[in-house]
Amino acid sequence: MRLVWQFLAVMVITLVGGLAMVAFEDRQWAALATGLATAVLSVIVYRWIVRLTERRAVTELGRDGAVVKTGWGTLFGMVLFGLVILNIAFLGHYKVDGIGDPEAMIGLLGFMAAAAVTEELLFRGVLFRIMEQWSGTWIALAVTSVLFGGIHLINPNASLWGALAIAIEAGGMLGAAYIATRNLWVPIGIHFGWNIAASAIFSTEVSGNGTPQGLLDAATSGPTLVSGGDFGPEGSLYAVVFGIVTTVVFLWLAKRRGRLVPFRRAARAEAVARLPR
Repeated sequence: MRLVWQFLAVMVITLVGGLAMVAFEDRQWAALATGLATAVLSVIVYRWIVRLTERRAVTELGRDGAVVKTGWGTLFGMVLFGLVILNIAFLGHYKVDGIGDPEAMIGLLGFMAAAAVTEELLFRGVLFRIMEQWSGTWIALAVTSVLFGGIHLINPNASLWGALAIAIEAGGMLGAAYIATRNLWVPIGIHFGWNIAASAIFSTEVSGNGTPQGLLDAATSGPTLVSGGDFGPEGSLYAVVFGIVTTVVFLWLAKRRGRLVPFRRAARAEAVARLPR
């Protein structure tokens, strides 16, 4: 039941924050404040519900080093998406016509902060973490990656290929980042940096969502496998390849650090936890 209670607690904040963001979508500073408030409240609620249901220190979301870890993750996510755009532009399928709407970046910062925090808490903090304890790292990573990709099918310009790309490049990469570091700040930062680069800087669609124009007045074109089509550059083969490479590197680090949980060990730990005390 802890999975249910934890998931529901964070989901309530996600839904309420999402409704508030829609109400303030045309008011940039209000959208920023709402998004940041949603992110902060989600962290508070997650820490509270995990302590309540598991009776332990919430080490995966500890305060020590939170700013540094999130900052490095954000920088990494921005650079990684920048490399995707660079390769698309090299083939002539991403063109910049000038400066777009820098003011829109304010609201996008809030929206992407809320999205990055709530999605990481739900998928890596609750679903992956608890599922890993039952089934081991590999099954948990595969299942949560598929679920993460599948939920993007509800987006306006979603496609089956786009959802599969998200499952591979984002579900795998963000899950692997958590496995290697055993904290949520790094995947939160990567998620936030990737989305900010996609929307607020390069002005592209994000996972099929037609976000407002950001810093640059730019557009993508060409074959879906190169540009991502209506789904955005996350549907590009470049994004998939960079995501796979990053996933492999994080999993290699996790193995070196002894942080992969085999199925047998997870099943044994779960059986011990069920013994009468």
